[in-house]
Amino acid sequence: MGAREAQSTLEALAVFRARARAWVHDNLEPLNGADPFMGHANDDADQVVRAKAIQRKLWDAGFAGLCFPTEYGGRSLSSEYQVAFNEESRGYELPLLFNTPTLTIIMPTILDFGTEEQKQRFIPAALRGEELWVQFLSEPTGGSDLAGALTRATRDGDVFILNGSKVWSTYAWKSDYAVCVCRTDWDVPKHRGLSVLMVKVHQPGITIDQIKHVDGTEEFCQEFFDDVPVPIDQVLGEVDDGWTVTSRLLFHERSSVGGSSPYEVGPRSSERRGGQFDALATLQRSVQGEDPRIRQLIGEARVLTRVHQALVRRIGTSIRSGRLPAPAGSIPRLSNGMLGVRMSAIALEIGGDRTVAWEEGDPIGDIGVAYLGRQGFCLGGGTTEIARNIISERVLGMPREPSQDVDRPFREVQTNATNTTPTAAEG
Repeated sequence: MGAREAQSTLEALAVFRARARAWVHDNLEPLNGADPFMGHANDDADQVVRAKAIQRKLWDAGFAGLCFPTEYGGRSLSSEYQVAFNEESRGYELPLLFNTPTLTIIMPTILDFGTEEQKQRFIPAALRGEELWVQFLSEPTGGSDLAGALTRATRDGDVFILNGSKVWSTYAWKSDYAVCVCRTDWDVPKHRGLSVLMVKVHQPGITIDQIKHVDGTEEFCQEFFDDVPVPIDQVLGEVDDGWTVTSRLLFHERSSVGGSSPYEVGPRSSERRGGQFDALATLQRSVQGEDPRIRQLIGEARVLTRVHQALVRRIGTSIRSGRLPAPAGSIPRLSNGMLGVRMSAIALEIGGDRTVAWEEGDPIGDIGVAYLGRQGFCLGGGTTEIARNIISERVLGMPREPSQDVDRPFREVQTNATNTTPTAAEG
């Protein structure tokens, strides 16, 4: 880009930023201390209603899907415009429920592999705030081996019949559609017999159980599929080539969890945590004064946050320019997991005894509850152990771990589940 083009881009970005600033001030509600994710919602059901309504506001004003192509309802703008909007909307209620996985993971995957009809059908609907998505990936017996999926889809004319179970699906009961990784061929090695289906969540044959966490929340779900029909035109990508689609979806997931997705609306998770620390520090100083240990911990939290944000920008730019391969997205994913755990520990130390036992209404009590779920930062988007493997093997070129089932028909692979593998007659 020449100097003249660069100057023109800066001027256009400045005009956009000014328009965004004015629109946000006039149309969005300030958080005024409310949790950025829940906003001013009273409960989970209200959060869905509010998120869909705010997402529709963004659409009507031309601020939805800034980095998505215009032919699918976006604006075809560079990531700098999304960053500018995020900065101008800081402190206001935003539809963060749409970020992960709907806009940052699944819509980009549909953009990569969907048919023209699928793109026209699903991407604008999400950008308009009409449909939330969830990922049906992990299974009760699968651990981290996503390619070892036992949930099966059997072809029956113009539909696939889905049977099996998925688990750890975030906010499945709030969602309208799901991408589901399932097995469609048992007679080839496991990576070559998968397909990805786009499934309507609330329909006969699908049962959703919410899982209560140790902190009292019910974010995760388990789903059971009993002869669920899925039209053949809702296969994403090619039948039996689902691992190609899944690999790309996981790339988008790592980008989202790591904070480098260009599609994310609102402040990154590390920025939100930084703001929470500032509030906590202010509260603690009012009680304990200028405690040097607290100042030291706040300084560490702020440095870690800034370093992570710089890493996200560097890795994201390097992947987009081709200097680093796509699997390098695991680097900010790993950083985010380690950052989350450390930040939770810092918060607990700053809060002291009041994070363990507190009076009702004391906001420091939330720090203690959040500490119980701190390891979630190292699990979502693939565990930190998997992230380290990906970095070592696919970025640094180190030898891959040996596997005993890579070249065997999946029907012959031993699993820790019983009565799940169909007979040859069943397919």
